[in-house]
Amino acid sequence: MSDAYLRPATGHVPVLRLGDVLLVTLQGDLHDSTAQQLQQDLAETISRTGVRGVLIDISGVEIVDSFLGRVLAEIAAQAKLLAARTVVAGMRPAVAITLVELGLTLPGLRTALSAEAGLELLARRTPVTGPGGGRQESP
Repeated sequence: MSDAYLRPATGHVPVLRLGDVLLVTLQGDLHDSTAQQLQQDLAETISRTGVRGVLIDISGVEIVDSFLGRVLAEIAAQAKLLAARTVVAGMRPAVAITLVELGLTLPGLRTALSAEAGLELLARRTPVTGPGGGRQESP
């Protein structure tokens, strides 16, 4: 088992660490309890490891309902409070249309067309330590 693999338990969404980014790949339907567990796991992992970014690849997701949309927004909000940025990659056009129709704006989430583009987006501006020890975005 690789050191980068952070969630080996069955029934959980795998979370991989790639340098200072956590990579989450969602496939198919995500049950409510699994989504809530993912939210908790990511917050704990960000806090424990000090990563600076979370990339959530949803290219394998056919449908995003209001619950999953809210979970994605909450993951981004929690990550931001823990000094990490969140990018959602691989959104299908039908998913984007559904999110707009549901009125979900997903504050705090950046998007990218692919996982590769998402990693580049997270690498562009890296948080730096500011006065008082807290991390801040570099210009």
